[in-house]
Amino acid sequence: MSQAFVKENEEQWLHDVPPALSALVIYLTRENNGIRVYEKSNHYSKKWERDVHVMSNGLGYAKDDEGKWFIAE
Repeated sequence: MSQAFVKENEEQWLHDVPPALSALVIYLTRENNGIRVYEKSNHYSKKWERDVHVMSNGLGYAKDDEGKWFIAE
């Protein structure tokens, strides 16, 4: 059996993405059917007490204390 069939259902979750912004961009672009997602802005959020990266898909993303990404609305 071809490896293409063995690996057809490789899902990655947001919290599994490495903590680098470039890794987040790659992940979000893949989840967006290959349409590039990029960082529009970033700011410090008092609510989350950390930096939030606002992406072109309209959502903000931040890293928790363990360096895992989450959606910061």
